[in-house]
Amino acid sequence: MNSRQHQFTSTQRWNLTRWILAVLTVVMVLSNLQQVSAQTRGLIEQFSADESSLRFKYRNPSAPATLTRMAEFYSLWKTRAFQTDFATLNVDGKIDTILLRNYAEQKERDFNQKIANDKIASRLVPFLEPLYSLLEQNEATRDMKPQLVAESFEEVSQTIDKFNRSLLNLFSKNRTVVLRAIAKIEDCQRSLDEYNRFHNRYDPLYMWWVSKPYEKLAGKLKGFADELKIIAYGTTKPTDQIIGNPIGKVGLQTALKHAFIPYTVGELIDIANQELNWCDSEMRKASKELGFVGWKDAQDHVKSKFVKPGEQPKLINDLAIEAVNFLEMNNLITIPAIAKETWRMRMMSPERQKMSPYFLGGHTILVAYPTGEMSHADKMMSMRGNNPFFARATVHHELIPGHHLQYFMNKRHKPYRQIFGTPFWLEGWAVYWETLLWDLGFARSPEEKIGMLFWRKHRCARIIFSLNYHSGLMTPDECIEFLVNRVGHEKNNATAEVRRSVMGGYGPLYQAAYMIGALQFRRLHDELVKSGKMTNREFHDTILKENNIPVELLRAKLLGKDIPADFEPSWRFYDRN
Repeated sequence: MNSRQHQFTSTQRWNLTRWILAVLTVVMVLSNLQQVSAQTRGLIEQFSADESSLRFKYRNPSAPATLTRMAEFYSLWKTRAFQTDFATLNVDGKIDTILLRNYAEQKERDFNQKIANDKIASRLVPFLEPLYSLLEQNEATRDMKPQLVAESFEEVSQTIDKFNRSLLNLFSKNRTVVLRAIAKIEDCQRSLDEYNRFHNRYDPLYMWWVSKPYEKLAGKLKGFADELKIIAYGTTKPTDQIIGNPIGKVGLQTALKHAFIPYTVGELIDIANQELNWCDSEMRKASKELGFVGWKDAQDHVKSKFVKPGEQPKLINDLAIEAVNFLEMNNLITIPAIAKETWRMRMMSPERQKMSPYFLGGHTILVAYPTGEMSHADKMMSMRGNNPFFARATVHHELIPGHHLQYFMNKRHKPYRQIFGTPFWLEGWAVYWETLLWDLGFARSPEEKIGMLFWRKHRCARIIFSLNYHSGLMTPDECIEFLVNRVGHEKNNATAEVRRSVMGGYGPLYQAAYMIGALQFRRLHDELVKSGKMTNREFHDTILKENNIPVELLRAKLLGKDIPADFEPSWRFYDRN
């Protein structure tokens, strides 16, 4: 063989050199991009840690110092996020920066609104002001003079006695302000109790001076709070009344913007009605298959097929296994073995069922079923509402591929994004699977179809009643009747659902997010899976590895769309046709 065959020509050497340089360039670019992404992640992790530290320090959520300090904190971080050199960021860095800007801006707005609301509510409880200055001193450095503390407590007690009660009449029709005033008293009571426990028994002079004035003050604060409760509730005792705080259409529209949903409140209600009409059509078909003319009769038939007392846990376990088997048989998503192994089950207390009449889930699924001490009517409503066919659609919502799998993956992939979590991703994903499994024939019998359709109708109804409630167009009682008549809920279950929506600590868009988020995921599935760009498994695995973020930002990354620094939601994702 000619020795020259072992030598590279000058052209070959040049091509090889170019190839090596190109590879090195790519490596350097990827390294720089990873470094940039790590910088934005580090920024968010610092923000999250600082936020947690301040929440630990400022424990009284109603104190002026808390409201002011947190508003300042979010304003500072909003400014800092906008100072990021956006053009140098990779796609993840851009998404992270937009999320941080949006979150800080939203929180700053919320706390400034709380400060404005606080000023109004403070007119009903002006006697709390001297207590705030006392309680806001640092434990380690406070110069506590027991005699002065006792005198301050005594003065506040006298101020409460002298308070002009006629002022309460001015706010008697504004229950929201009264409820805020009650919250301020109760928050202050908790802080006072902590203050008292810190000094009592450990400081002999404190005990000698302050014990009786503190006891007197605690009684006065409770008594005044009871007066406000009578105005708000008509009683001082715990009540089953549903009392919320509607934020109005303007508040809803602002919240939608921060949630990256480019629709008006009216448009979302129209979407819900269109989806509800589709459900009605499918419900009539399933009812006819069972031999019923009306859907309510067919649904009552399905509700009557509840399991016997004691058999509900086994049913739930069997339904969970059935869902996992269906997912794996159809190659829809990757389910880590530990995720299948590590969920648990607990029974829900009767008290909790007054707020959540159906299952709740995550790493633990909470099972709703009646207990022996419930009345016969309440037992029957609980069993009917948690029949096997209704439960079949909720188990995979709560466990796999729903919330349990979401939480499992969120801890393992980009966990720093969890602070930005949106219900449009969290609940939207779980409901999306209900709709996808319907499309894939998971519901085999007409009873199973009616069970799935019940929940799909409920998700539509949640949009309608929650947005109308917050717009001031529906009362809680009207929301309950709507769920009973339009969806077919048992009366107790409908009441609990509305109570949960209004008083359960959820944001005003939370109930609408279930179906709206699902519709976003469905459209994204059309764009990527039905178009042939990704398989079902690739699509679903990728979504879970991006963590809980607005679906429009997720879409921008998956479709390779440009993400500008002034990113605004614009994706019109709904088209029933």
